[in-house]
Amino acid sequence: MTVLPRTVASVRVPATSANLGPAFDCAGLALTCYDVVEFAVAPAGLSVEVRGAGAGDLPSDESHLVVRAFRAACDELGWTPSGLRVVADNGIPQGRGMGSSAAAVVAGVVGAWALCPDVEEIDEDAVLRLTTELEGHPDNVAPCLLGSATLSWMTAQGVGAARIGVNAQIAPVLFVPTDTLSTHVARGLLPDLVPHADAAYNAARAALLVHALSADPALLYEATDDRLHQRQRAAAMPESIDLVDRLRADGHAAVVSGAGPSVLVLAVAPDDSAAEAPLMRFTPPGWTVCGLEVDVDGATVSRRGQQVSSS
Repeated sequence: MTVLPRTVASVRVPATSANLGPAFDCAGLALTCYDVVEFAVAPAGLSVEVRGAGAGDLPSDESHLVVRAFRAACDELGWTPSGLRVVADNGIPQGRGMGSSAAAVVAGVVGAWALCPDVEEIDEDAVLRLTTELEGHPDNVAPCLLGSATLSWMTAQGVGAARIGVNAQIAPVLFVPTDTLSTHVARGLLPDLVPHADAAYNAARAALLVHALSADPALLYEATDDRLHQRQRAAAMPESIDLVDRLRADGHAAVVSGAGPSVLVLAVAPDDSAAEAPLMRFTPPGWTVCGLEVDVDGATVSRRGQQVSSS
């Protein structure tokens, strides 16, 4: 019997929305919008093809974030493929606060684990640690890897994440602008110190958010209020903050998605009706509205070249 080597792996990674209002840098939600990245061991060299979001703008060499993450994982695994071909079909908009960089990092690291001939299973703890190191914080990589909603935290020993089941009535709706915003720029607008009262306010809402997501969606409006980061970054995305204000004034649980500028509404849809329909009237000119679902699978892998054949 001859076992063919792992030669091709396809990794599907979901978009994510981090913070969810008050849970800055520690909560995230996986959404049913995907990048699908195929990795193939080649005889030599590197080939990168990008389709969909980012095509023509993203690099096609070693500087591509997926490739950099793949190489970092290979270093950790002590494995170097003879060559590599990467084909990325991107459905996640770039620079819109939907976790595109986290998706690229997770895809690259998981792809290396999936192809490495020396490991049998993907080590989620090791992947979470490495992707957090590469991304800088775990709020997007955790839901991208694990699916559903997650809470994540850093310790002196590393990183941890816990998956939260999301109530089936919750229907995420995204308002996506044409403009982009750098996460680095957005984070640079945050103050070094915040009032104790605002910290306590957000801590209470972040705790309530867990209950609202899992058990009582009627509390989402109160649970998504924030005093720590959204208003402080308004100068970089005034249209987004205005949209959040208009939606919340009408009773909708609206937040800035990640670092922005997209806006997420955690709508409640008890039946099969389209959650985005009542929200369309709030859409700013040039923006698009996407009714999505919560992704429950996280990063998924399919492989080829592992079948057993007679010799």
